[in-house]
Amino acid sequence: MFSHQPWYHGNITRSTAEDLLSKAGKDGSFLLRGSESVQGAYALCVLYQNCVYTYRILPNEDKQLSVQASEGVPIRFFSVLPDLVEAYYKENMGLVTHLQYAVQKEEEPEEEPEPVSLPPQLPPRNITSNECKDSHSDSSRGTDRGTELARPSISDTYIQRLQQIDISNLPEEHQKSIQEYFCSSVCLDAEQVQNGNPTLPHFKKLTQSICKNLNSEIARTLPSLEALQKVLDQPLSPGAGRLRSQHSGDANQSVAFKLEQLTKLVYSVEDKTKNAVFESVGYDGGHRKSLIPPVTFEVKCDSLGISNKMYLKVDVEGGKVYFKKSKDGPEDKYFVHNKILQLVKSQKMHNRLVLVVETEKEKTQRKDFIFDDTKKREGFCQLLQQMKNKHSGKPEPDMITIFVGTWNMGNANPPQNITSWFQSKGQGKTHDDTASEIPHDIYVIGTQEDPLGEKEWIETVRGALRDITNISFKQIATQTLWSIRIVVLAKPEHENRFSHVFCDSVKTGIANALGNKGAVGVSFMFNRTSFGFVNSHLTSGSEKKLRRNQNFVSILRFLNLGDKKVNPFDITHRFTHLFWLGDLNYRVDLPAQEAENIVMKIKQQQYQELLARDQLNIEREEEKVFLDYVEEEITFAPTYRFERDTRERYAYTKAKATGTKYNLPSWCDRVLRKSYPMAHVVCNSYGCANDIMTSDHSPVFATFDVGVTSQFVSKNDLSKDAQGAIKIMNCVADLLTKSKTKFFIEYHSSCLEKFVKSPEGENQENTEGSIKVRFSGQVELTPIIADPEYLLDQHILICIKSTDCDESYGEGCVALRSAENSFTEFCIKLTHHGERTGWLTGGIQLPKSDGKQTEKLYDFIKVGDDPGAGKGKSGDNTKIPEDGQPPEMFDNPLYGSMSSSRGSKDYLPPPDAHFSFPKTDLDADRQHPVPTPRFRSFTCSETKPQPSSATNTTSSGLQPQNITKKPVVPSRSEGGMIGPNRPPVPMKSRPGQPQELQPKPRDYRDSSELPSKLRQQTRQGQPKDGHHETQQPQLKMGRPLK
Repeated sequence: MFSHQPWYHGNITRSTAEDLLSKAGKDGSFLLRGSESVQGAYALCVLYQNCVYTYRILPNEDKQLSVQASEGVPIRFFSVLPDLVEAYYKENMGLVTHLQYAVQKEEEPEEEPEPVSLPPQLPPRNITSNECKDSHSDSSRGTDRGTELARPSISDTYIQRLQQIDISNLPEEHQKSIQEYFCSSVCLDAEQVQNGNPTLPHFKKLTQSICKNLNSEIARTLPSLEALQKVLDQPLSPGAGRLRSQHSGDANQSVAFKLEQLTKLVYSVEDKTKNAVFESVGYDGGHRKSLIPPVTFEVKCDSLGISNKMYLKVDVEGGKVYFKKSKDGPEDKYFVHNKILQLVKSQKMHNRLVLVVETEKEKTQRKDFIFDDTKKREGFCQLLQQMKNKHSGKPEPDMITIFVGTWNMGNANPPQNITSWFQSKGQGKTHDDTASEIPHDIYVIGTQEDPLGEKEWIETVRGALRDITNISFKQIATQTLWSIRIVVLAKPEHENRFSHVFCDSVKTGIANALGNKGAVGVSFMFNRTSFGFVNSHLTSGSEKKLRRNQNFVSILRFLNLGDKKVNPFDITHRFTHLFWLGDLNYRVDLPAQEAENIVMKIKQQQYQELLARDQLNIEREEEKVFLDYVEEEITFAPTYRFERDTRERYAYTKAKATGTKYNLPSWCDRVLRKSYPMAHVVCNSYGCANDIMTSDHSPVFATFDVGVTSQFVSKNDLSKDAQGAIKIMNCVADLLTKSKTKFFIEYHSSCLEKFVKSPEGENQENTEGSIKVRFSGQVELTPIIADPEYLLDQHILICIKSTDCDESYGEGCVALRSAENSFTEFCIKLTHHGERTGWLTGGIQLPKSDGKQTEKLYDFIKVGDDPGAGKGKSGDNTKIPEDGQPPEMFDNPLYGSMSSSRGSKDYLPPPDAHFSFPKTDLDADRQHPVPTPRFRSFTCSETKPQPSSATNTTSSGLQPQNITKKPVVPSRSEGGMIGPNRPPVPMKSRPGQPQELQPKPRDYRDSSELPSKLRQQTRQGQPKDGHHETQQPQLKMGRPLK
């Protein structure tokens, strides 16, 4: 409405407004922007003495606008914004200073229009609402120019297109029908639409004429299928007869409807036939709950220093692991699922694994095995985890597996077989064949440039999954924006565990009005855990990196998903687990003349140097986009731009009218994630399918083990309600802002009945561009359930707001699990709309627990050091290599499985040395929980040359001998710790250690006796190896193996 006014900047962010005013540099400089806290309101931002003051402009019931200025100043109302601005040019109006200099919007570079494929459902744009009506109006208006152009504008367009198509092979009557429709009937349909009848009767008549034989064939086929269905129905389905009469009797049903019913009927017949066969052989199938065949692994084991070959047979359905000396040997020695206590992966040898099992005399025994390769070990671990899950006896799961896939289909129909994509087969970190039979609990599939209809694509995906798993997956949600689509499917047994399903989309095409670029999203609750998924197609072109960054921020701000009660938070903080997938279109930032050199390095699988020039990696390192998101290590070739129908050649040149355009091979298609601190998430695969070649992009897959929670049921005496509160105290915020205002904190959580506000903070230091705020005293949060075991799975969302305009200046998240044992100090990063806005430190304390925690299924698999180093070494198993990574991370680029643990709560990279807090009084009698070598080694890794420095030498070409190994990027799942390349927190705001304290899950590696008998002692804080607080709870590799 006011876009023509130079001072109105629309929906820019608060930080952008501050930057613009700082550049202006004059007292009295001002601008208006949309309010972030109140819909329909505005924010007036004024610069005075190098500080920004913000005043809200609110509408009343009559849509009159007024400024929230200083107290005692009479409120004035205005009908329109220009009148309001004009009035406040006068002095003494209640502002810190009167308005003087309007800060104008920065000129945005004009975008070069991209080829736009309009969505098929949209009508032609070159017909106006009155054209067809005018074309049949009175003949006296026949000389009117608009009338003359009405019919040709739509008819001629299609006739011209028809002339460009060879239809000589069509039946003669079909040719005549098509030509007749576009010559005359199309305008009659348009007139019907204008008069309120959208059924397109003439088009329906055309399709019925063309599909006449198809109609008769359907009519002939349906009764046979229905008869077959009746035979298979147990008991006889009461709806079968009605189904036939519906199909046979209603001749006006569309062909598409009949085909859809026909497809459903065929699937129904297939399912019922399978069920009947399964029942006949005594298999309790139903939907066939993941019948995984037994799998045998060849391994080596050490016995008395001698390496012997043996075989491990995993029977997931039977719940047993057989130990055999020969492949066809007897199966008399085995362990039942509940006697296999833990799997411990070696960190140094990626094919080594220890099984901790329970023997007859309630002792634990270690069994050390060497697999053929890493993929075999991972396949074995996945099968045993599946066996544990299946036979746990838990009514609700606490871990599920999720498949996330993204594919730019290139406006081409998919091939007949796309199962390799859903089985994570191809290049990169892939699944072993032994684990390919394991169905995932949830499948999330994102597509771009998808030419298929919604139903057709969903049935294609469900059919492929049915071929792999023999399960008819249920559709949970789908959302489509033009040719961008996201589909969520789940196992039938999970259908009732989904709730609060929301879908939304955001356009980011030209002028943010076209949907050829943008994002679609789906969110839901799985039991008590929230999930968000975003599929985006960002601006293309190597040179449009900044525009892609803007696309990301727009999607972050305006995609409306998740719990509406947490309005201050964008989708970054609304979900326990957020997955972002799609054709992000970030390119390898190298000169065009390097194309052949790039292709050569791809053939040699030398990806690291190219990834150092990947725009997305560079932008993330510079905190310009995807702040604190985690991406698994890329070990597969660039997925764009291939010649179609092959994966041997990249088509990196494209002839255009303006010259040759280069599309260098790039990793355009990506999957990133962001989870709450200390939430369990592990990536098991990340790669691309290389046998699906209809598009110039390859499909990308990623699979994850994800921890989930369910409705809590206390094990304590219900007559004795647990009492206690969550105590948060001594909070200090360092905010990166030039605003002059006061602040308070809002605490949000699903474990609270409503959000809680803190008292107003005290501004202590105000340096150039930042301000320190101290919130003295203690805030007590009363949870809806005070049981400590329940609270350990909860998180507190924190939002720092200004008192003048109620807008957020930073949001963060604290995991209550970090305070499992005692009072704990935390330090979390604050962000807002994808930008880092500061830090918050403080302390948190939970009610004490006297009972033991319920064991989580995902604690079954651990990461140790080198279990084969010898049973006598009791202290080496918890040691992390000095560089904070497994030594063979880069020696094994194709299957460097240790990088998958970055996001898990079992293996954490070392924290940043900037936040090694000095000891306070609270620390006087306890050892610092973070071991010194990890700090030292991580600091050293940061001093290496960063890959981002390559951005200044784009003309220098590739430097094959100077590959820089990137340090492990800490994931958001690591307790809110701030990662590398962060400026240090000022010394006064470092009251204590970070919140990176990890809990102690059940660990079966510290004694020859069953640890269940020792668990109570550990919980009471008196383990036999010393004081409880001297241990290292954040190292989930745990205590030494014996």
